Amino acid sequence: MIKIKQLISSASVASCIALAGMPATTFAVDEGSVNPNNWPEYHRTSNAWRYSPLDQINVDNISKLKVAWIHQPGDIEHGLQATPIVIDGVAYYIAPNNNVFALNAATGEQLWHYQPDLDPIVEEVFYVAASRGVTVGHGNVYVGSLDGRFIALDQKTGKEKWSTQITNLEECYGCLFSSPPQLAGDVLYGGTTGGDQPTQGKIFAVNAITGEKMWTFEVLRKDDPKSWPGDSGEVGGSGAWLPGTYDEETDTIFIGTSNAAPDFYGAERQGDNKHSASLLALEPKTGELKWSYQEIPHDVWDYDASYEALELDYKGKEVLVHLNKSGFVFVLDKNKGSVENVWPLAQNINFVDKIDPKTGKLGKRKAMPVGEETTICPYLLGARSWNHGAYNPETGLWYTNAMEVCNIVVPAAQEHENMGIAGLYLGVSKLVAVPPPGGKASARLDARDPITGKVKWSVNYPLPGLGSVLTTGGNLVFNGDPKGKLYAYNAENGKEVWSFNAGSGLRGGIVSYAVDGKQYIVAATGFGSHAPGFMASAFPGVGGLPGGAALIAFTLSE
Repeated sequence: MIKIKQLISSASVASCIALAGMPATTFAVDEGSVNPNNWPEYHRTSNAWRYSPLDQINVDNISKLKVAWIHQPGDIEHGLQATPIVIDGVAYYIAPNNNVFALNAATGEQLWHYQPDLDPIVEEVFYVAASRGVTVGHGNVYVGSLDGRFIALDQKTGKEKWSTQITNLEECYGCLFSSPPQLAGDVLYGGTTGGDQPTQGKIFAVNAITGEKMWTFEVLRKDDPKSWPGDSGEVGGSGAWLPGTYDEETDTIFIGTSNAAPDFYGAERQGDNKHSASLLALEPKTGELKWSYQEIPHDVWDYDASYEALELDYKGKEVLVHLNKSGFVFVLDKNKGSVENVWPLAQNINFVDKIDPKTGKLGKRKAMPVGEETTICPYLLGARSWNHGAYNPETGLWYTNAMEVCNIVVPAAQEHENMGIAGLYLGVSKLVAVPPPGGKASARLDARDPITGKVKWSVNYPLPGLGSVLTTGGNLVFNGDPKGKLYAYNAENGKEVWSFNAGSGLRGGIVSYAVDGKQYIVAATGFGSHAPGFMASAFPGVGGLPGGAALIAFTLSE
């Protein structure tokens, strides 16, 4: 039998933190944690913690962790970027080009495989092959496809139940789904990729049972000439390309949006450019906006706000902890979107001289003269890429990868009319990643207080971690690097307690679950995506790393 540590109350957490000399912070425990054996959602629970309370595998016995099984999907294009979903002993995951698999989660035996008949246009898109996950519910496995569809598969057989065409890639470049649509009750919703292309960012919803279209939320405030002058909103980017989360208590969808386009040339879109680089709160049944908070008004640095929003309880108030690509973390009131705190994850920031921690107002902005070189920190991949952090309610710490990289930018006007379907609307004549001025490019895994940003411990890496982090009730933190090394650390002090060479780097998620009383750790390995190309000039070591795609499961040896 697996011994599960009882999830401690928020009051107990506050007491432990106070004894440790940390701020008296309390944290809400998501109700989804009641069943520890499953990983039923993208972040496991709707609070985006990526925490498993399972503790059969722990710091005392992890040296006995061995490979249980390996599943290879066969297609390695752009690596394996998925986070597996595991429910009642069955693992569901998506491989490149929307190939979906169901596996026996104890043995890795394949139960079914779905290969969609994709429109040939997907071979032309910039985001070729990228598939980050599936969603499971209502007896279905849901897919957001590379050719602009929401698809429902029978959970038991993998047979297609329905397919709804949401976008037309011939008319809307980049309007595909690289991330899985999410459930808000009977509503299935998700946003398109393509924030760096001349598109209009939108979020779509369908009936999760029937696939019937329900609503479309247009991200850009095209009716406000002060926000989007002229017709600039028609090509203003700002997609919502990562999964949102659904808060059942308030019946609210929280989802972030990407940068405005063209990314680095803002002369043709003067104004604040709402709702680019914003965190949105939407009503699930209608798609109506409850509130929005724009983290980077008039973004000319490619600073998306698409990342995960942690739900926590801080001093009796429910808050969202939200990393922006700019390297700043925004702590917002969950019910109003007002600022509670802002703190820097990045050590090298120069696009502004500060952000006011009480108001969120940007300080002095660094000038970026058109046609001239300017060094901007952080760079376009951010202080962290889209891979997610993890929060542990027992330690009160948030574990996240981070990197210190800048870019040299030469802003320039760009014609978008004849760019082609794979063209990027960046608004530059030069864009190259470089080390911070006077220093060198670096990477690390941080353990921080999510409210204040105070560092508890940090582990340095030669190359940035590009996979999502997992933390567990066994006092463990799991992470991976681009070379294929998987690591486990003591969650309290950062001491390395285990490692494994997977053969190809981590770009997907690590999860934990249990079957028949045995706990498993599963890592989605296989290096890929466009990130290596963007960072190669700052981190030459990413060049030539082997590709791959393999789901690797670990458990304790008998």
